[in-house]
Amino acid sequence: MINILISGVGGQGTVLASKLIAAAALRQGFDVRTTETIGMAQRGGSVTSHVRIGGRLSEIFSPIIPLGQADAIIAFEPAEAVRQLPFLSAKGRLLVCDTAIKPAGGPGGGGPGGPVGGAYEGSAMIDFLRGNVANLIVIGGDAIMKRYAKALNVALLGAAAEGGLFPFGAEILLGVLPETVPERFVEMNVQAFELGRSLYKV
Repeated sequence: MINILISGVGGQGTVLASKLIAAAALRQGFDVRTTETIGMAQRGGSVTSHVRIGGRLSEIFSPIIPLGQADAIIAFEPAEAVRQLPFLSAKGRLLVCDTAIKPAGGPGGGGPGGPVGGAYEGSAMIDFLRGNVANLIVIGGDAIMKRYAKALNVALLGAAAEGGLFPFGAEILLGVLPETVPERFVEMNVQAFELGRSLYKV
């Protein structure tokens, strides 16, 4: 079984990202369970999607990933990556966008065990992750935000696919894009996906 956790804030397309992963896994014949935990999403609150992928005859009894059992976390924002660290397994991989989103509630930020207090800086969160995550992949968000801010989620999926975080290739994800996003946004999302792939570095 492969457990993938998607983490971001309201408006970043966390749920759509999980739907794309699930659709690609289903196309490959896997058993899939997904669920979302949504806080004050419309106010920029945390949104987390759980995706559990098993074999054709697997028995996934719960869609919720237990603590310490996520094989991969894809975080759209540094503070959300820190917040979800308890889910990451010892050998799990964390892919995070380094572009911070300032919290609506004011200064501070961070998750359990993370840096808190003072003005929230994404760089501080990234430094914390570098010191606490063995398998960390940091994706520079500037190039994505300048061209495809509304498709950051798909761009990060492209980076994750290039990094081998899924049990299927990038072409499978590209194949389900036209079935999952509105037709007028397909080309933009394909371009964002390919940009994400190009930003992945070993």
